[in-house]
Amino acid sequence: MEGLNFAPILIPLLALFIGWVIGFFDSNLRTSKKIKEAEAAAQAAIKDAQEKIAEAEARLASIPQEPTRADDPGILRIKNENGTLTLDLDGTRVNAASITPAQRKRLIEILTYLRPWLEGRPAPINAPAAPSASLSPPHPVPVSPTPPTPTSAQAPTPKKETEPEATPTSLVGQINAILQKQIANTPLASKGIILMESPSGGVNVYVGINKYEGIDQVPNEEIKAAIRAAIAEWEKKYTPGL
Repeated sequence: MEGLNFAPILIPLLALFIGWVIGFFDSNLRTSKKIKEAEAAAQAAIKDAQEKIAEAEARLASIPQEPTRADDPGILRIKNENGTLTLDLDGTRVNAASITPAQRKRLIEILTYLRPWLEGRPAPINAPAAPSASLSPPHPVPVSPTPPTPTSAQAPTPKKETEPEATPTSLVGQINAILQKQIANTPLASKGIILMESPSGGVNVYVGINKYEGIDQVPNEEIKAAIRAAIAEWEKKYTPGL
């Protein structure tokens, strides 16, 4: 054993070990450098994205925004919502299946103001007030005390005569005018019965918010009798002797 020389074996092993140590540290240095480069690139990308987001927000802020418009249903609005007609009266949704007497009176009042347009006559200047007028009749008659007897020094002011309404020119309009006179001051006056000429030349009967295409479709026999009476009166007035 004393004559053995380990130098030829140890020297190569030591060289390999030193080479491995140098390679290990070199690999770590390269990996650390790549990590730092990746982190720097990521930070640059994040900063670039933040700048682009800030530019986009600035452009959006510079665009003028349209003011939000509040929904104004007005006095009367009918809408088609998914195939179902809805009615808003003075801004309140009305249930057609259970309409209250006050709502019915209010609706008839509004329809009264719409009749001039339907009959081709000049419309009234003042629209129906909303919504407190729903509790009062369309044309209230004021009650005032008996005026004092005018003296010689105080002559009474002459009253302006009411201008007569224009006579409707269409046949349906003439019959409707007769009907309104006949049912005035009767229970039928509060039902809002209106006759209108249809696009096909026939007659549509409106009872409140309900529409009937023809007199025979009206379910109320009293209303049908009143319409037929108006037709008979029209025949006497416009077609005598026929």
